[in-house]
Amino acid sequence: MLRQLHPRRIYVDSVGVREAPVDPFAVAVMAELGIDIAAHEAKSFAGLEDTSFDLVVSLSPEAQHAAVELTRTMACELEFWPMHDPTAVEGSREERLAAYRVLRDHLRARILERFPPREAL
Repeated sequence: MLRQLHPRRIYVDSVGVREAPVDPFAVAVMAELGIDIAAHEAKSFAGLEDTSFDLVVSLSPEAQHAAVELTRTMACELEFWPMHDPTAVEGSREERLAAYRVLRDHLRARILERFPPREAL
């Protein structure tokens, strides 16, 4: 979402605590915003090739711990945006998609608040 909002202004990379295939529910709810993540290849903190960051945002306690360890000797800001885990929701397909939409919309609101779009010049 941040790449969509600031395609040439902010360099964004995405990692997780574990490498895993892209979640089809995440693909579906992001497609609703016109963002295609189907070909996204997950990587972990250990798989990062570049560690020159100004800011690391983590979304879970486990990711926050990994980010603290990664940046222990770096001049880098850390922000923790705790989010609920939609994979823990059980139920029908629609109920599960609803949980992913809540996460997506909450994350989008946080991104817009932290990285507001610039006014057109």
